[in-house]
Amino acid sequence: MDHQNLELIENIRQQFNNTPYPRTPLEESPKDKSELLYLHNLVTPYYLRNRRVINTEGKVILDAGCGTGYKSLVLAIANPGAKIVGIDLSEKSVKLAEQRLQYHGVANAEFYALKIEELPSLGLQFDYINADDVLYLLPDPVAGLQGMKSVLAPDGIIRTNLHSSNGRAGVFRAQAAFKAMGLMNGCPGELEVEIVRETMEALQDRVALKALTWNNDRVKDEGWIMVNYLFVGDKGCTIPEVFAMLRGADLEFISMVAWRRWELMDLFKDPDDLPPFLGMSLPETSVEERLHLFDLLHPVHRLFDFWCGNPDRTQAFVPVAEWTEAQWREARVHLHPQLRTSQIREDLSNCIDSQTPFEISRYIIVPTQAPVSIDSTIATCLLPLWEGPQSVVSLVQQWLQIGSQIGVNLEPVSEETAFEEVKELLITLEVFLYVLLEP
Repeated sequence: MDHQNLELIENIRQQFNNTPYPRTPLEESPKDKSELLYLHNLVTPYYLRNRRVINTEGKVILDAGCGTGYKSLVLAIANPGAKIVGIDLSEKSVKLAEQRLQYHGVANAEFYALKIEELPSLGLQFDYINADDVLYLLPDPVAGLQGMKSVLAPDGIIRTNLHSSNGRAGVFRAQAAFKAMGLMNGCPGELEVEIVRETMEALQDRVALKALTWNNDRVKDEGWIMVNYLFVGDKGCTIPEVFAMLRGADLEFISMVAWRRWELMDLFKDPDDLPPFLGMSLPETSVEERLHLFDLLHPVHRLFDFWCGNPDRTQAFVPVAEWTEAQWREARVHLHPQLRTSQIREDLSNCIDSQTPFEISRYIIVPTQAPVSIDSTIATCLLPLWEGPQSVVSLVQQWLQIGSQIGVNLEPVSEETAFEEVKELLITLEVFLYVLLEP
């Protein structure tokens, strides 16, 4: 690494020693944040990739760039029985991360002040690597990906992200302005933060940069100002550049983390009635091309947040929509672990008692279209999933039993009808990974 890059890395290290991030209070717990836990549970990307449910017990998980350890705590809670290892450039951040997990009683965790390129020195292989808000700070993101790949288990998965040049364009313009003012020479501190604050507040509200980037509710948030307006090493990229990096590191793209929020067809008024050119060309485009077009048309995402892994390790599977009746009758149904809480079960029971729809999307990944609600009557057959995995056949039998108890004047439900109704319900829920289906 040349002198200039070494100096940049040192400035980044000093910046996070001076202003550790995130500044989440030590006592704050993510245990009730279902969606956050869902995104950091190895079960989610593993199922997306392989349509299999993995047990997190005994897995080894790396939090690369752990900062003050809040995401390390999230990973520990989301993946019961896993060992958590955190690394960060900032020695102060590592100490705070250790304190955080000790405070919350997480014993199976260890932290090191270490660069990503030095990961092999730990002598560990990781089943899951979380590298949140790290790659875009590295002088060479491909080297960072290669460093993580070198310690990734064959079937392991990496979750990482890069800043979008388009989605973060206003912030990059702000950084350029403050570089021009000389505020980002070396390692910015409290003085530079105060100058940014005074400058932004002095601007008229109609000034484009202020209107686009400033948040009056975060005026006193030094950490927010630092990691936006004065973020040393920060840079953006495009979707084609992301995929080029993955190819350079010999890694395979799996999915965007919030994949439902990257659906290109959601940008059109009527996806079933597109202009002829789009109607013919869009179905033929690759995942990379569709994501790139989304980012150009609607750059609302600050991050390209995605999962990737070693190439050619995806297990072959038949999509649920193509299952035969025999496969359905042999299948098992799992409730996503982050939905298996007593509170969510109680909420469902209350909807059943009051005969009101159960809005399951309140808890995990609200899609860009209408909320996902299910009829509370048929939802009754899902209650056994809070006890553990169930066969599709047993859920059908549960629905038949419930149906026979509803209203003496209703027509009895046949086994065939009940089977189709349960199947339709499960297909709807599996799209969002609320339920996980194994043949």
